[in-house]
Order: sequence, then C-alpha cells, then structure tokens
Amino acid sequence: MSKIGTWALCLMLSGATTSTAAADVITDWNEKAVALVTPRMPPPAAQRVVAIVHVAMFDAVNSIERRYRPYLAELPATATTSKEAAAVAAAADVLLALLPPEEKEINAAMAAHLAAIPDSDAKSDGIKLGGAVAARILATRANDGASVADAYRPKTRQGVYVPTPLTVGSAWPSLKPFALTSPAQFRPVAPVDLNSPRWAADYNEIKNLGGRASTQRSVRQTEDARFWLIVGPQSTDPIARRMVAAKSLSVIDSARFMALSAVALADAYIAVMDAKYHYDFWRPITAIRNGDNDDNPATERDATWQPIDNTPLHPEYPCAHCICSAALATVIETVFGSPEVAEIAMTSATAPGVTHRWTNIRAYADEVAQARIWAGFHYRFSTEVGQDMGRKIGAYVTANLMQPAKMANAR
Repeated sequence: MSKIGTWALCLMLSGATTSTAAADVITDWNEKAVALVTPRMPPPAAQRVVAIVHVAMFDAVNSIERRYRPYLAELPATATTSKEAAAVAAAADVLLALLPPEEKEINAAMAAHLAAIPDSDAKSDGIKLGGAVAARILATRANDGASVADAYRPKTRQGVYVPTPLTVGSAWPSLKPFALTSPAQFRPVAPVDLNSPRWAADYNEIKNLGGRASTQRSVRQTEDARFWLIVGPQSTDPIARRMVAAKSLSVIDSARFMALSAVALADAYIAVMDAKYHYDFWRPITAIRNGDNDDNPATERDATWQPIDNTPLHPEYPCAHCICSAALATVIETVFGSPEVAEIAMTSATAPGVTHRWTNIRAYADEVAQARIWAGFHYRFSTEVGQDMGRKIGAYVTANLMQPAKMANAR
C-alpha cells in the first residue's frame, strides 16, 4: 500500500471529523499544487510537477469511470469506488514524492479532503487506487531528465567577464515530453535576420514601447506588462480552473480537461526551451545596448536601456508566455468547441488591485503576447512564433491524448 493509503486508513479508523467543502476535487488540488510549487521552483519545473499531478488524478478517476483512453494506467476498480478519494490520494502521493519538505502541509490538505468523504469501502478502495496510479505515473517520470544539472556554457572570451546567474530551463531541451514525440517536434525556423527590415521594425518597437522609462507606452499597456510579469502555473491555471467552474464539469471531465491543459503546458515549456537554447537569441536589453553591432543601420544603440522589470534568465526566442497561453487557449477552444467563454476574471500578484476579464479565450492569449512586448522582454516576431507553437502543441495534445474510449471497450 502507498504511504497515503496507510496514512488515510489510520485516519478513517481514528474517526477524524475535520471537514472541507470541495466544489471540485480536481481544481482544489490544482490550486494546492500550484501554491506549493510556484515559490519553490522555476516555471518549467513547476509545470512538470503540476502535469504529473493531473495525469495521475485523471488515470485514477478514469480507472473507475473509463470514459476515456488512459494517459498511462487503467487499473482494476469497481464502479462504486470513490472518484474523489482516488483523486485526492493520487494528487497527494505525487506531491509527497516530489515535494518531500512540504509533507506536513500536503498531509493536512489530504486529511481535510478525505475527512469530508464518508468512511466506506468505496473510500478505502479509492485511496488504494489513487496511490497505485500515482506510483505508476511517478515511475515513468523518475528518469525523465528533470534532475539533470544546469550545464549551460556562457558565451565569452578568455578572461572576459559575463553575468553569472544560472540560467532557467537549460536542461529542458532534453526532457522527456508528456505527449510530444520529441522536444523539437514543433521547433520553429530561425529568428529573423539582423540585417532585415523586420528586425529593425521589431527592435525599434520594443525599444520605444518596452523600456522602463518609455513615454510612448500607454497606461493600459503598462498595466498589461506588469500584470503578466507573473510566471509559471499561477499565470495559466486560474484560467483553467475557472473554465471547470463555468462549465460545471463532472469529476471525470474536470480531470480530463485539467490533465489535457497541464500536459499541453508542460510540453509547451519543453518545446520552448528546446527552441530557446537551440537558437540562443539575444534579449532586447542585450540587443539594444549593442544596437551598433547588428549590421543594421536602422537600429540605434541605447547604452542605458532597460526593460520594465528584470529580464528572465533564458534566451529570448521564442516567447514562453506566448506559447503557454496559446497552448492553453487552444485546449479550451478544442475541448469546449468555441473561443467564446463565459466571462473569466483573473488577478495578478504583480499588479495588485487590478482585475482583467475576457469573454474570448483568444483575446486572453493575445493580451499575454502583447504584454511581453510592452514589458521589454520579447520582439513581436518572437511572440508570433511562440503563439503558433502553442496552438500546434495544444491541438496535438487534444488530438492524441485521453480521447473518448471506444464503445467496444466500455464496461
């Protein structure tokens, strides 16, 4: 029995009565997972954890209802097994394995959720099932490349200083994808030529609108730039959770939708880091402070130019925020059949007191992409390429994973 199974059975026997009302067990555990990983690891690593949590919850719930093809594991389970208990056990087991320092907090959340489920064979069977599925999923990701050390080699000449912070995601180009055939499956063509008119146009746009001291950027553009300084799952998963609530999804459909979203986002990070480190293209702060070295007479150097905030520690091309938001938007549009959505409202820790709202999921993705220009982090061509990659990844994931089971296989 898994460590969660042993712990939870002891809880049941002790007659614990702590209760929590869970509107949706899947999104509850998404929120818990995001809160745990966001301050503790960089965005690509955080999204990997969230994806493992969600495919484990999906396979656990789907082993009971069996409406869809499993992501990996379809284990024996009776139709009366508690889907909620199975999801809780699967999520908690994954988090305990991947975040051992947070054991106390994870156990407390698990206790609260399990205590709200009446004690029964269905509950204990669900706990056992969730733990078994989690173990299977964890085993497949144990040697996926996530633990490889950062070996990025800074570009320099002998004896010449370069900035020293470690990069983010340098090992991700070798990470095993969750759905893609390889990290390079959707690798884009090279960035635009530095002597081209397009380079000059996008260089000057971000130089004028993305600088910290810009007087040309509008108040709303500045707000958007700061709003989307949030990174990782906290910038995407609130959107997915609100879709579950708006559509009043069942446990199995919530598990599937959230797993598709999490996998698309995890593979988006893998794919974008593959492209970033393959092309190793310079960030705007580097390019603009070296505008006299790009062989383009239409770009002028600004020796003191800075973006609106600190530039992320990985190469520029393509835009990671853009690929992730477009991947999520494509999953939403594909699963629910339309880009039009009930109003989605979201806040941001990097823009206190501000709420953004959308009724079209493409408008959300476009806002994210534009914001990375206004922030001074990404050229327009990079945002366009990132969005294109995201749409391809979202479409690929929804077309190839967790599809409805054939009637012949139904119980």
